[in-house]
Amino acid sequence: MPIIRPSQTKDIPQITRIYAHHVLHGTGTFEVEPPTEADMTQRRDDVLNRGLPYLVAADGDTVLGFAYCNWFKPRPAYRYSAEDSIYIASQAMGTGLGRALLGELSTQAERVGIRKLIAVIGDSGNTGSIGVHRAAGFEHVGILKSCGWKFDRWLDVVMMEKALGQGDSCAPC
Repeated sequence: MPIIRPSQTKDIPQITRIYAHHVLHGTGTFEVEPPTEADMTQRRDDVLNRGLPYLVAADGDTVLGFAYCNWFKPRPAYRYSAEDSIYIASQAMGTGLGRALLGELSTQAERVGIRKLIAVIGDSGNTGSIGVHRAAGFEHVGILKSCGWKFDRWLDVVMMEKALGQGDSCAPC
């Protein structure tokens, strides 16, 4: 049974492989060249340096998926709104692991002061990611039509959001 835990430096090679698969074969990310382990290390460090969660789902030493959130945009005014990212190893897709990772990510994001999680989902045909977010309480807020070009076709971006904690009912602490 997989456990969800904070990511560790030793997880980077497996995280990089999982993400590379999605870059090369999926439309959930609009990257077209897989990043290196050094790139993924830098990205993880960026998330952790902001005090935000970066999690893995692991079965023993095998990483089956990862999830993190980062500011929706880099300007300080966005520091209470974060974009989530979830990637599952191909052998673990459809097992409920994405839902479990998103649930724990939401809990930890709220714990560190995030008031809104935003899903920026590549490809309006990405029913798996849309379904996972919907099941986790995210609401559809829009579609950016044909804004990405990958695999010789135009792709939409689906935008979903979920308020965390007190949401926008009061000023942040």
